[in-house]
Amino acid sequence: MQSVIELTNLTKNYGKSRGVTDISLSVPEGMVFGFLGPNGAGKSTTINTLVNFTHPTSGSIKIFGKDNIKYGQEIRKDIGFLSSDMALDSGLTGWQQLEYFGSLRGNFDKTYIKTLAKRLDCNLSRKIKTLSRGNRQKVALITALMHKPKLLLLDEPTSGLDPLIQAEFNKIILEHKTAGHTAFISSHVLSEVQELCDRVAFIRQGKIIADKTLDELAEAAPKQIRIICKDEKLASRLKKLSGVANLKASARHVSFTYTGSVNGLLKALATFDLEDLAIQEADLESTFMHYYEDDNGVTDV
Repeated sequence: MQSVIELTNLTKNYGKSRGVTDISLSVPEGMVFGFLGPNGAGKSTTINTLVNFTHPTSGSIKIFGKDNIKYGQEIRKDIGFLSSDMALDSGLTGWQQLEYFGSLRGNFDKTYIKTLAKRLDCNLSRKIKTLSRGNRQKVALITALMHKPKLLLLDEPTSGLDPLIQAEFNKIILEHKTAGHTAFISSHVLSEVQELCDRVAFIRQGKIIADKTLDELAEAAPKQIRIICKDEKLASRLKKLSGVANLKASARHVSFTYTGSVNGLLKALATFDLEDLAIQEADLESTFMHYYEDDNGVTDV
C-alpha cells in the first residue's frame, strides 16, 4: 500500500528549545492516523513541517511520494489543513472567508460548502468576530474540507465543538476514509481517536514512544483485574506472576493491572476458590496514561 506521509528521521531544533527528534512515521493511503501527546510534546511542530510552515533541521518528509519542500506547492493542492488555532478574518462573514480561500485555490463548490455548513450547523452569514469559539471552529473545518482533499492534516479538529457536531464530524472523516483518502489527526479527545483512527502514534518530549494499531495497543495495554477471594495466599501468588503491577489487597478483595497472558493468569487462579473475577480491557485513555507515566508514577500531561 502506498504511503501518503513518510517521515524519515525528522528533526527540528529551535536553538535551545526542543522541537522534535528523529521522528520516523509512515501513513498509508486510506488510513486515519492519530497523533497523540501532551501540550509541548511536538505535535504542532510535526504538523507545521508537513505543511512547510517550518523546515526540518534534518531528516526528510515525503507526501504522496514527493519531497514536500521541493514539490510543496503542488502537494498542498491536495491537502486540507486545520491548525490548532486557525486565523480567520474577523471582519468577514464565514461565507466571504470561504470565498476568499476558494479564490486562492481556484475552486469554490458552493453546493458542497452549503452541504458541509448544514451538516456542521454552521451559519455562514454572520461575521466571524461575532461567532463563538465553537462556531469559528466550524468555519475553519469547512475551510479544510471544502475542496475534497486527498489528505487531511487536522490539529485538534473538534476543539470547542458540542458532542452532536463532534459526532457529525466523525461521520465526515469516516466518509473521507471510505473514499480512499487519508487523515492525520492530532487530538486530545481520546474517545474521538479511538472511534476514528486505525493507527496511533504517541509523542513525548519530541520523540515517538509508540506507533501501533488500536488492536496492538489493546493487546499490550494493561488490563484492570479485580478479584474477590477468601484465600489470603492469593495476593502472595499473584505478586510472583509476571505482568502483575499495582497490586492492592485488603480482606477478600484483590485488584491489580496486568499485561501478561490471560491464559497464564487463569492458570494461576485455577487453584483458588474465587467468589468473583472481573477483567476490564484498557481503553485508549488508560493506555495514554500508561505511556506518559514516568518511573515515579507521575503523568506527563
